[in-house]
Amino acid sequence: MFNKYRYSLLFIALTFFINWLLIGLFLALGEGWNSTATPLVLVAYMFVPMLVAILVQKLVKHEGVIKPLQVSFKLNRWFLLAWLLPPLLAISALGVSLLLPGVQYTSNMAGLLDIFGQNLSPEQVTQIQAQLEALPISYFWIVLIQGLIAGITVNAVAAFGEELGWRGFLLREFRHLGFWRASLLIGFIWGVWHAPVILQGHNYPQHPLAGVGMMIIWCMLLTPIFVYVRVKAKSVIAAAIMHGTLNGTAGLALMMVRGGNDLTVGLTGVAGFVVLLLVNILIAWFNPKFDLETVGE
Repeated sequence: MFNKYRYSLLFIALTFFINWLLIGLFLALGEGWNSTATPLVLVAYMFVPMLVAILVQKLVKHEGVIKPLQVSFKLNRWFLLAWLLPPLLAISALGVSLLLPGVQYTSNMAGLLDIFGQNLSPEQVTQIQAQLEALPISYFWIVLIQGLIAGITVNAVAAFGEELGWRGFLLREFRHLGFWRASLLIGFIWGVWHAPVILQGHNYPQHPLAGVGMMIIWCMLLTPIFVYVRVKAKSVIAAAIMHGTLNGTAGLALMMVRGGNDLTVGLTGVAGFVVLLLVNILIAWFNPKFDLETVGE
């Protein structure tokens, strides 16, 4: 059993060790999580799975990277879906959020500021809202356009750092488990990997401890969708585009709601869980025997 999973276990162990050590050293030697260096540390954090995957693939397995892990820029319709699906998920989560008790529609980003503006003074919040109201078009559309552009450019590059590891290397190692078991296992590992940054308030600033469990569930619900698109596209680049666009547009789910909290509303809250679960049901309904035979060809 160990021999069968030795490469995946090595990848997981090295990735977790380097990533968690990075956060530990940053918190111990830096200025805290709210420092200006935090975004750079988060980007570095995302590239570790890629570097470890290349290391294990080249130096341990003595195999290539591009073809076995399907790093392909051969475009097809699934690349378009990878790009456009994330904002649709976010907008759907916005709709579900509005169905929750105590959640109301707002046009001034009050809900988003309530959740993620804990380090802002009331004066700063008022100033931000005044600036938003002065914009010629709704900030919703600005974020949507910026998120779509970033999703296929800078965000996709950073997301590739993760995707080459999770949906590239690890998916290839787990492909014999079948679509659902491989997806859920990768999602669980991916969720746990986020723990150090979630505990610092990333994604769940109001409930960082409970947020760790929420992030694990969210990653397990999201991974089958990522894997499905990645396999259909026959490219880990499609997964990177989807990941990057998701990072750029997830905020849409919170921009027009007020009420609830980081555990209930938004794409990473219960509302998002409902949306992702429905997409998983659709995948199972239309592709009951979906397999991973093309992974690693």
